[in-house]
Amino acid sequence: MNSSLNDHATTSAVPEQPAHHEPEHERAAIAALGHELRALVDATVRTAASPDTLHRVTDGVRSLTRQLTGRRRARAEIPSVDEFPGGVRMYSPVTGAGSPLAPPMRVTPADGGVAGTCVLGKAHEGPPGYGHGGMSAMLLDELMGWACVAAGTPAMTVSLQLRYHRPVPLDTPLRAFAQVTGVEDRRVSVGGVITTEEDHATVLVAADGVFVSPDPDRARALFPSLPGT
Repeated sequence: MNSSLNDHATTSAVPEQPAHHEPEHERAAIAALGHELRALVDATVRTAASPDTLHRVTDGVRSLTRQLTGRRRARAEIPSVDEFPGGVRMYSPVTGAGSPLAPPMRVTPADGGVAGTCVLGKAHEGPPGYGHGGMSAMLLDELMGWACVAAGTPAMTVSLQLRYHRPVPLDTPLRAFAQVTGVEDRRVSVGGVITTEEDHATVLVAADGVFVSPDPDRARALFPSLPGT
C-alpha cells in the first residue's frame, strides 16, 4: 500500500454538506474512485504481504470508509447519476465504472445486437487462472438485458440457461455478444456468447434467455423511484 493511503487515513472525516453537481462531474469522480477501488481489490487478492502489513492496511481502509459521510441511498433509490432504464448505471457490478466489483464491461452496438468487452481479473477467479462460472452468467445476463433495450423492448430475466464450452481465462481481453432472437407479447428471447477478443469464432460460454417486459403496474411496484411511475 502506498503512503497516500496512510496520509488519507490520518485525515479526520468532515461531514459533507448537500451539494448539487453536474452529472458528468459526479460521474468522473465516481469513476475515479471506482478505478482505485478496483486496483485495491486486485492488490488485495494477489498480495502475499505479511500479517502486520495486512493489519496496517486494514486500519487505513477502515479510516477511509469513515470519510464517506452524508446521506446514504435507500434500497430502491436510483442514483441521480444513473439513466434507468436503458442507460448509464454507475454502480452496476458488470458495467459500472464506479463499482469495485465490475470488470467493468464496455457495451456498444454490434451486428444487430450488442457487444461487451472487458477483462476479468484475479478477483473474479473460479478455477485457478480462469473466471468463476457465475461471472460468465452475470456478464451474459447483463448484456442480454442491454440487447432487449437496444431492440426497443426493455425487459427483466425470467430464465437463463448457460452452456460452458471452455474455461474463460483471466487477464485476457474478452468479447461478449447478445441479440434478441424473438418477441412474443411481453416475452423476449435472447441469445448470447462469450469469446476472447482475439478469437471470436471459438465460443467459451453460450446462453439462451427469456426476458419479460413488466406491465406498468408491476413496473411501479418494482421501481417506485422510477420517474413517471
